[in-house]
Amino acid sequence: MRLLGVDYGFARIGIAVTDSVIGLPTTRLPAKSLGSLKKDAAQIAARVKSEAAEAVVLGLPIEEEGEGRMARICRTLAGHLSEDHCVPVYLVDESLTSVAAEDMLFSTGMKASQRKKLRDGEAAAQILERYLNETRSS
Repeated sequence: MRLLGVDYGFARIGIAVTDSVIGLPTTRLPAKSLGSLKKDAAQIAARVKSEAAEAVVLGLPIEEEGEGRMARICRTLAGHLSEDHCVPVYLVDESLTSVAAEDMLFSTGMKASQRKKLRDGEAAAQILERYLNETRSS
């Protein structure tokens, strides 16, 4: 199954896609957040279609205290995707995926400005990998 990974943010939306054969995540350029969850959901649904994906794996930011404001926002976005656009959505704890993405990009010797452009897509790829690992082990 081809999946679209999403690392949602207020400025940028990180995107990655799995290869349908072996499930290897590949990053895409981030989308610009449009300032409305409904508009962002429509934009993500369009990417699902253009990438021929069957579902979205959306990162859910879980804090030490549990689900905070950003988690509620991501759940609302997931609702818009599934209810308004009929896109299946799987929520995955995205804890430390941005940190792991930054560490991986830093290890390549990239400049900070280059890392900033790629970090969101790498975080989305980390989210996809986490989902794939969870589904393989269950």
